[in-house]
Amino acid sequence: MITRLPGWVWTGAWVLSFIAGIINVVGLLGFGHQAITHLTGTTSLLGAAIADGDPRGAVHFGVMILAFVLGCALSGFIVQDSALKLGRRYGVALLIESGLLFAAVHLLGHRSALGMYAAATACGLQNALVSTYSGSVVRTTHVSGMFTDLGISLGHVVRGLAVDARRLRLCVLVISGFLCGGVVGALVFRAFDYAALLVPACLTAAAALSYVVYRSRHAGAPQAGP
Repeated sequence: MITRLPGWVWTGAWVLSFIAGIINVVGLLGFGHQAITHLTGTTSLLGAAIADGDPRGAVHFGVMILAFVLGCALSGFIVQDSALKLGRRYGVALLIESGLLFAAVHLLGHRSALGMYAAATACGLQNALVSTYSGSVVRTTHVSGMFTDLGISLGHVVRGLAVDARRLRLCVLVISGFLCGGVVGALVFRAFDYAALLVPACLTAAAALSYVVYRSRHAGAPQAGP
């Protein structure tokens, strides 16, 4: 069960989910028509490419997966812990993510697959920033787990079992952020093409700077949860 979450966690979760929603819809609407923020579809496409004897496709999807994993590895190297806690080097990781997204704008504007790899690395980095809080899994780049938790909670309600209200709030928060990001991303992409990724790139940089300022002001304050 999730203990009381500080305000910066709620705000950060929504903003990062919003950012991921924009990135993913740009990938789906772009020339590759491919999801970027998670690997379920990419892994299936890799399997299909291997089955079809398509080495070019297999290499592309394999590199997409590798780029995402490398982003996760980079996050692990920088943050050095999976548990969410004020004081860790999230600002550095977010600034790197922002730089990768700025690079992706240029590369995708030239229809280069390298832009997809840069964006995938950025998403892997973001997704690994926060793996757990108070023992509960937190993800901001995909919503399958959040919808799963909502369904489980619904089943518990039907059976008259207790439901973790804070977990439900977190699920709704992440889902709403991802959905709103998808709406905004689609509208901006149709107007400005891959320049739409400038929105998450700037938001990520702003989130990094906001975190640094917040951390400096609350460095000595006690934190909720373990």
